[in-house]
Amino acid sequence: MTSDGVVVDEAVRAAWDSYRILETRTPEKERQQAQQRVQVAMDAYGREEVSRGAVFLVGVLTAHIIGRQDGLEEDRLDPLSDLIPAVIRKLPGFELADPAQVPMVTGVLMAAAMGMDTVAWRDQFGTIPPKEALVHNFVLWLLADLFDSLVEQPGATDQLMRETFNSMAADAG
Repeated sequence: MTSDGVVVDEAVRAAWDSYRILETRTPEKERQQAQQRVQVAMDAYGREEVSRGAVFLVGVLTAHIIGRQDGLEEDRLDPLSDLIPAVIRKLPGFELADPAQVPMVTGVLMAAAMGMDTVAWRDQFGTIPPKEALVHNFVLWLLADLFDSLVEQPGATDQLMRETFNSMAADAG
């Protein structure tokens, strides 16, 4: 990781591209471009850094979902009794989701729900193995799907993330 955060930005973008690869609404040409960007980022910065980008985005989306609910007391998702179990229960729907990875991804979700830095929390346990990294990508997709459902707008999370990345690029350029 460089001191100016360049690796983190590109790793986070690649992590979001991993979501776009999983998302069935992503057009095939865009999916292929996303796969290329993920490969370029992994070649340049390493699979571990892209995995850390996914952990970061899990924290961002969890905070966004929790924070979005301010004032909606009757329909509010409690992070510990509603949000986390809802996401974890859906993981078996992903054929490639290794059940042995569920405790760690649950820990990342709990850290996010408690307002902790998810990357720092996860880093204390060492490097992220490929099977766990894949499950973080599934969690990211599930959180995006949940947010889209909450705002009743399919693709809302993807649009929000793309606008954020575009504004970051404009600010940097």
